[in-house]
Amino acid sequence: MTKPKQDERDRVAALIDHNLRLVYSDLAKEDLPDRFKDLLAVLKAQDTESGSKS
Repeated sequence: MTKPKQDERDRVAALIDHNLRLVYSDLAKEDLPDRFKDLLAVLKAQDTESGSKS
């Protein structure tokens, strides 16, 4: 089996990069699930409480 040429490897890498960007941009547009929003609210409240005790 022969090793792919550099231009072919670059093309494949560019395709992978492009597809990952598409998937990520779709995910970034989605709302967070309620359980994550709740968890973030709890963590923020804990952070606020610990900040006021200092």
